[in-house]
Order: sequence, then C-alpha cells, then structure tokens
Amino acid sequence: MKKNSILIPVAILFFLSGIIVSSVSAEQQQQAGYVLEHEKDIAVNEPGPHKGGGNSIAHRFFTTANNSRLQFTKRILHPGAAIGYHLQKEEEIYYIASGTGEMTINDRLISVQAGDGILTLPGNWHGLKQTGTEDLVVIINYEKK
Repeated sequence: MKKNSILIPVAILFFLSGIIVSSVSAEQQQQAGYVLEHEKDIAVNEPGPHKGGGNSIAHRFFTTANNSRLQFTKRILHPGAAIGYHLQKEEEIYYIASGTGEMTINDRLISVQAGDGILTLPGNWHGLKQTGTEDLVVIINYEKK
C-alpha cells in the first residue's frame, strides 16, 4: 500500500472527529467537566463599557457556564476607546496583552503596557483608556455577580 493511500483515510478521520467534537453542546461539555469556546464565535462590537466610549470588541467567555462563578473577558479597545471610570464591587484582574494605555485608579493616573497585570480591589474606582496607535487588548477576570 502506498504511503499517500494511508494518509487520506487518516485525514478524513481527523476531519470527521473535529465535526463530532464541535457538535457537543455547551450543556454536554459542562456535564463532562469543561467548556470550550472560540473567540470568533462570541465577539461583540460595542462601545467601551461603563460609558467609556469609542469602539471595542468584547469576547465574554463562559457566560453560559452556570456552575462557574468566574467571568473571563478579552476586551479590544480600538484607538480612542476606554473603559469608563467606575466603582469596583469585587476583585478584578486586568492583564494587558498588547498595546498601551492609561489606567486611572482612585484619581491616580498610571501608564500600562503589554505584560502588565493590575489587581483592583473592592471599594476602589478605576478606568482604562487606550493610548498609542495600536489596539489595547485586555484580559479581564472577576467573579460573576
């Protein structure tokens, strides 16, 4: 048997197994102990949150995971966009994946850039503004309300 004649059935098997895996519902995944989501499937164009303005893309992962207490969001702030200044009610972590910005925490301005992690604690005010020429990509994690 030629080498290529074996590769074709193997490639078909991998293709079909991908279809089977992708057809598992979110409820079935949760019953199996996991949830898999693809950012392209959950992307939402919207203004910067908390009246921050500008244009952004939100990827809110695992919103249908009923047994999870965590919210995990990838937020892309396009030039001129911001997360408005607001009171933090629960711990929240911001991780700057790329770009540059200015974070205001309790009226204090702090420059942030790729690789920075910021923990905001309950009872404190904060907001984040995109600066520079490229998008500001932020990973945000907090406990659901």
